[in-house]
Amino acid sequence: MLKKVKKDIWSGRTDHLEDRTSFRYHQIVEFEKMEALQSEGETCVIIGFESEEGVRRNKGQLGAAKAPDALRSELAKLPCRFAAEKHLADIGTIECVGNDLEKAQQQLGKAVNSVLCKKMVPIILGGGHETAYGHYLGVRENIGKEAKLGIINIDAHFDLRPYDEQTSSGTMFRQILEQDENSNYFVLGIQRYGNTQELFNRADELNVQYILEEDMQDGQMAKVKTEIEKFIQKHDWIMLTLCTDVLNAAFAPGVSAPSPFGLDPSIVRTIIKTVASHEKALSFDISEVNPTLDENNRTVKLGAYLTNEAITSFLGGRKYDAST
Repeated sequence: MLKKVKKDIWSGRTDHLEDRTSFRYHQIVEFEKMEALQSEGETCVIIGFESEEGVRRNKGQLGAAKAPDALRSELAKLPCRFAAEKHLADIGTIECVGNDLEKAQQQLGKAVNSVLCKKMVPIILGGGHETAYGHYLGVRENIGKEAKLGIINIDAHFDLRPYDEQTSSGTMFRQILEQDENSNYFVLGIQRYGNTQELFNRADELNVQYILEEDMQDGQMAKVKTEIEKFIQKHDWIMLTLCTDVLNAAFAPGVSAPSPFGLDPSIVRTIIKTVASHEKALSFDISEVNPTLDENNRTVKLGAYLTNEAITSFLGGRKYDAST
């Protein structure tokens, strides 16, 4: 089910072979099979999801399936900034074979559930945003049907399109809300002209909470963080998903649907840190990075930095302490 990651993807500069304060991710990442993962200290577990079938069905620009390894290669270069008893593992990648998106999402769900059962944190590198549905399947399986699940999505789009004929990267949250009465949805970064009026109407019908991109600029983030905290407190558990097309195209040109009116990366960074550092937060995925459309690897690098914010927030954000 999981394709082994090529270890040479995790490479970078080595400043020191023994002093952990000089280590980068490529020096501390552990390559394990799912069944070999040991719950020794806090651990984030990377799962790749090579899929763009949902994007294809949604008539988007292809290329996002190449993102998992591209993100790994940039993560590898970043300094390790958490304590020695905390870990980062990479268990490999799930590949969407042919057009069988639904099977791939089921496989991703099983992998996410398995990681959560070990009391570890899944960090999922998509793929198109259809990644989020597989992510959800695993979280729901783990927490049970009765738990109240809050889904926080950082996204320019609602992704509430009809799925009567087929599912896609634009249908996931409607699927969830219509099939799961114990899930609620909060999306931050919605663009007024990135969604039809029908989608705004559908969001209202499904009791979706959202904040427009234009209401998330400098000076407005204290109010946004308050709304995030209120949403979290209403739920037992939280899953966090990031669609990188929420970012301003000046910073992130390599996404499936770039926009000149997207969010500044510092705002997205703040949201990730706010959510991922909360004790109710279970997991994170990043989607829609498209290396084939990127310029000088800018979007891939930004995606890796934002993923790093999630990892360090889940692991407590502590700097390495030589006494541990």
